[in-house]
Amino acid sequence: MRATLTVLGSGTSMGVPTIGCNCRVCTSDDPFDRRTRPSVLIQYEGRSVLIDTTPDFREQAIREKITRLDAVLYTHAHADHILGLDDVRPLSFKSENKIPLYADERAASALESIFRYIFDSNYKFGGIARVEMHRFNGSLELFGARFEPVKIVHGEAEIHGFRFGSAAYLTDFSEIPADSKAQLRGLDILFLDALRHRPHPTHSTVANSLSLVEELKPRRAFFTHISHDLPHQETNRNFPEHVRLAHDGLKLEFEIA
Repeated sequence: MRATLTVLGSGTSMGVPTIGCNCRVCTSDDPFDRRTRPSVLIQYEGRSVLIDTTPDFREQAIREKITRLDAVLYTHAHADHILGLDDVRPLSFKSENKIPLYADERAASALESIFRYIFDSNYKFGGIARVEMHRFNGSLELFGARFEPVKIVHGEAEIHGFRFGSAAYLTDFSEIPADSKAQLRGLDILFLDALRHRPHPTHSTVANSLSLVEELKPRRAFFTHISHDLPHQETNRNFPEHVRLAHDGLKLEFEIA
């Protein structure tokens, strides 16, 4: 089954341009140097599955002309990955059923706390997103495709990426455990966190992610959660042909099942 993956956002938590910054990337005229917060949309068989609802989701959805949403998967509950949840409202109003949200226990509990009004059956003001929370503890079957959670380490926290068919999406990690690496073999497309060149306590560097590409051997690799330290064109010139920085609006086709 063929699917399309769209990169809704490829930037780090503060986005690029970053507020108040006058560096050469933040002031660049290259549209690929404009990066909203990190998220991807997977579409197949008329269905749309979103990974993370960033604070930029409204802008991303308008830019990509998203007209339906069938499910949302969450990697973790940091602000840059969840704060756009309220903006799924217009899509949820168009849906026959409530949109299912899938998260691990920690992320689900955080979402229910931060967006308490959405999940409060006694909320009296109306106009809330029509969604329902599901906690995952293993693989998910969504509309004929399998989404397999992949455990990764984000500083001191255990969070999740996802493998779906011949593609995988791993953002916000400092380490990939050995058992998770075994889930990432034989890929057509692999997305990896690559914040910058300098070390960071909770994110992978460019060098570390290049090493992972060499180890895991996907046919194509794309780096995401990119800071303003990395100019798009210049950075890509130093990569192997099968490795590129992701960019907002990038579309890729692959086999999902």
